[in-house]
Amino acid sequence: MTAEPLRLARSALYVPGDAPDKLRSALDRGADELIVDLEDAVRPERKDLARDIVAMWLDDLPTSDVGVWVRVNPGEAGLEDIRAIGEAEGFTGVVLAKAESAADVEAASAVLDALGSAARIVPLLESGGAILRAAEIAAAPRVHRLQVGEADLRADLGVTLGPDERELLWVRSQIVVVSAASGIAPPIAPVSTDFRDLAALRASTEALARIGFVGRACIHPAQVAVVNEVFTPTAEAVAEAEEILTALAAAGSGVAVDSRGRMLDEAVARQARLVLARAHR
Repeated sequence: MTAEPLRLARSALYVPGDAPDKLRSALDRGADELIVDLEDAVRPERKDLARDIVAMWLDDLPTSDVGVWVRVNPGEAGLEDIRAIGEAEGFTGVVLAKAESAADVEAASAVLDALGSAARIVPLLESGGAILRAAEIAAAPRVHRLQVGEADLRADLGVTLGPDERELLWVRSQIVVVSAASGIAPPIAPVSTDFRDLAALRASTEALARIGFVGRACIHPAQVAVVNEVFTPTAEAVAEAEEILTALAAAGSGVAVDSRGRMLDEAVARQARLVLARAHR
C-alpha cells in the first residue's frame, strides 16, 4: 500500500452525496478536486442512502485528473462511512469532519489499513480545541493537509466576521504555519458561503493566498473559475521563477544575482519552486 504524491489543488468543490444528478456532472465543473459530502449537506434521514449512492458512484468513477475526497461524518458514523467506501479504487481520501485529536485520525487510518487502502486523510478542524491541537493532528498517520471548518469554529469561539475577516487571521495563519512545520501539504482555504458575490470572493481569496493558502474550497460551481484564477500563477510569475532557478543553477554557489540586481538564495528558490509546482498541473 503505497500512496502516490498528490498535486496541490487550487479548488475543491463540495458536492452533496445524496444528489446523483450533481455527482454525475461534478467531474466536469472545472475544480481540481471534489469533496463529496456525507455530512452537513445530507439530512439525517438520508445518511444511509447517501452512503450507498456515493459507494456506487465511486465504483463507477472514470479515470480523471480530478481528485476525489469524501467528507465523512464524525465519530463511529464516519468509520462506517469509511468502511462503505474504503475499498473503492478511484478516490483520493477522506475528509474527517469535526476532527478533534490525533486519535480521531488514527481510528480512521486503522480502518483504511484494514481495507488495504492507500487513501489519504484531511482532518477538518472545527473547534477551538482542534485548532490548539493542530500540530498533533497534522502528525497523525496519512494526513495530507489540514482544513478549517469556519462556520462551526465561529460558533464555537463566538466570533463574528467583519469586512476584512481579520477576526480569524490568527487561526488561518496558525494552520499555514503548522502545515509547513509538519511537512504536510499547504492548506486550502475555507469556503465562502456567498456564492453570488464573486468580486468579494476574489478579494478574500487573494488575501488568503497572500498568507500562504494555495487553494480554496467552494460550495458552488460558480466559485470555481474565480478561485482557480487566483491560485494559478501568471505567465510573468512563472517566467520569473524559471529565471531565478536558472540563475542559481548557473552560479553553482547557492547565491546569485538576477537581471534586476536582486540577490537570490535558497529561500528565494523555494518560493520559485512553489510557483512552478502550482503552475505545472
